[in-house]
Amino acid sequence: MTKVTAQMSLSLDGFYAGPSFLGDSTDVIGWMTSPEALGFFRVTRWVTDALAWRERQGFAGGEESINSAIVEESFESAGAYVMGRRMFDGGEIPWGDEPPFRAPVFVVTHRPHEVVERAGGTSFTFVTDGVEQAVKLARKAARGKDVAVAGGGTMLRHAMQRGLVDELEVHIVPVVLGDGQRLFDVSLNLADDEGIELTPLRVVGSPEVTHLRYAVAGSRTLVLDDRGRGDE
Repeated sequence: MTKVTAQMSLSLDGFYAGPSFLGDSTDVIGWMTSPEALGFFRVTRWVTDALAWRERQGFAGGEESINSAIVEESFESAGAYVMGRRMFDGGEIPWGDEPPFRAPVFVVTHRPHEVVERAGGTSFTFVTDGVEQAVKLARKAARGKDVAVAGGGTMLRHAMQRGLVDELEVHIVPVVLGDGQRLFDVSLNLADDEGIELTPLRVVGSPEVTHLRYAVAGSRTLVLDDRGRGDE
């Protein structure tokens, strides 16, 4: 059965990147030297050091570890992807002619674009009528495998807010960034008496990162717990 999954690497204080780069999202060189990139590359270092990631990108080296096994697992389980346009703009050149996805990718955007075909089975289809439609198309294209919400953080928040994500995995890296872009912020638009409930499914630890997987139960009303009053 197809699930919609998502994952994100975070600092201990909840940031997935440094302060937002305000330049053109297609300016890869400018972005690479920005504070946003410094934070992003720190929290994703465990990925780029992994053998499975480097093999997927055609790079030599890499560590064969539990982190690499988790990277490999995430690639193998995904039959299609959903991402935001900013992520596509920033990644198109670094991913090269054979991106690591090797599956259909649906890019949520306000700017129409023709389908981009790449080697290895990756295609980028641009969806202009919202994340719900992108997920619907991705489910059909996944052929029974999972749909992975690949990012960035804004796209993942939109999917969470709309109740589209079945499982969330956060990779907690032992660093405090102090400032940057938070995965969970006020843009989730939860009411004062609401929270998104999750059920732990798996915890995997390593010196570099702790992997936490949750089933997403969705938005629930918070209830005052007054058991500490001691009333009978």
